[in-house]
Amino acid sequence: MVPKATAHLFFVSVHEGVDRAAAELKAEVLWNGPSDETDSTRQIQIVDSMIAQHVDGIVISATDERALVPPLQRASAAKIPVVIFDSAVGIEDYVSFIATDNEGAGALAARRLGALVGGKGEVAMVMQKPGGASTGLRERGFELTLQREYPEVKIVARQFSLGDRARARAAAENILTAHAGLAGVFASSEASSIGSIQALKARGLSGKTKLVTFDDSEMHREALQDGTIDLMLVQDPSRLGYEAVKAMAEHLQGRKPARRMDLPVREVRRG
Repeated sequence: MVPKATAHLFFVSVHEGVDRAAAELKAEVLWNGPSDETDSTRQIQIVDSMIAQHVDGIVISATDERALVPPLQRASAAKIPVVIFDSAVGIEDYVSFIATDNEGAGALAARRLGALVGGKGEVAMVMQKPGGASTGLRERGFELTLQREYPEVKIVARQFSLGDRARARAAAENILTAHAGLAGVFASSEASSIGSIQALKARGLSGKTKLVTFDDSEMHREALQDGTIDLMLVQDPSRLGYEAVKAMAEHLQGRKPARRMDLPVREVRRG
């Protein structure tokens, strides 16, 4: 099992689901990933190490949809089946792809933020990183839905956080400085959300600039209760981990798991 990152809260919850599935299915799961989800070089090294160990299967959330293609092709050449979870890779030779419906989640974020700002005004995106398939789909769904359904809501700024809370805060601060009358912000990941929360609080804009966030943490929940966040979109990372291990176990037992499983997000509001 090769997650994008081991330290992020999202993947800590994924690991809980992995452990639950491993116990139920009596599977041995080796969990190893980079500490930072922008470190595709380290993730490639880990995949190649798993291939060298001749593991029975590789389950991966790819840091980059293009960079991980060659190592996963090496896995296929070594007759090691692959299950992809959370974030897509540009290969077709895989057993199952299990992920949040990210483009649908981005579309939902656009509809909710569009309504929150009254159908017009300037908004911004604090994004995750180039090459990340899952967050890229969220951002694409958000942008396309705003263009189609809320033409008077304009995206005036986009900046990447690169999965780092401090960078996310700096990005949000830069956007707020450049666009003083900003009506709303969509933060497409855990780090982007936390940085945006911090920036809005520091500027006294809680409850004034509308904020739709992604993922969950203690800071998210506190910001929801104090009015900084208007809406949280929350994935089910534990189920992602569970279903990914289950799909690989079924395949190794000679059964045929679903080729694709899209999990919905949950909307969380104050109250």
